[in-house]
Amino acid sequence: MKLTTYTGGICATNGYLVQTPDGTLLIDAPEGIAAWVGDCGVRVDHLLLTHQHFDHVLDAAVLQAAGTRLYAMEDFSDDLTLESLSRKWGMPTPVTPYRIDQRLLPDPSRPLELCGLQFHLYHVPGHSSDSLVFHLPDHELAFSGDTLFAGSVGRTDLPGGSHRILLEGIARHLLTLPPQTRLLPGHGPATSAGEEAAGNPYLRF
Repeated sequence: MKLTTYTGGICATNGYLVQTPDGTLLIDAPEGIAAWVGDCGVRVDHLLLTHQHFDHVLDAAVLQAAGTRLYAMEDFSDDLTLESLSRKWGMPTPVTPYRIDQRLLPDPSRPLELCGLQFHLYHVPGHSSDSLVFHLPDHELAFSGDTLFAGSVGRTDLPGGSHRILLEGIARHLLTLPPQTRLLPGHGPATSAGEEAAGNPYLRF
């Protein structure tokens, strides 16, 4: 498996390109990632969305138009992308509508199998109602979206946010991972479950 990180857009959002002999997928679709994968000569088979805030989905429609299948916990809506809120603030962040090809329902007994990989899905709301973590136990890594960062956690002052619920989900699903598990977040550098359990100041329960 080959893993490459892309960072783009006004929020410096991370997207992750995962390539295997059985296909190619992206984790999240920040602005500019479609052109970047095109420049790399890569055709993307699948796009997994950790959640649908605008900075993670701005290129989703472009990728779908090129034949990429989209996966998320909930269907597209202006509320999920925060477009409704941004219009109220007078700072519209228009997201081209897209269609979710497969809605994801976390089930411990049924991992998602794509490109020869087995993803274990964890619902960790609190930052967004549809936040998912994609865990690859065989590769000791997890894509944590905007739930847990290096030294921080996701903001909870947006619609659907709850600091208590977010911390409960992090404790249940991320801090119980093997400490060497690499966490690849939606913003900022990679970290590990062990590092965050030991030193994240927001996780003092």
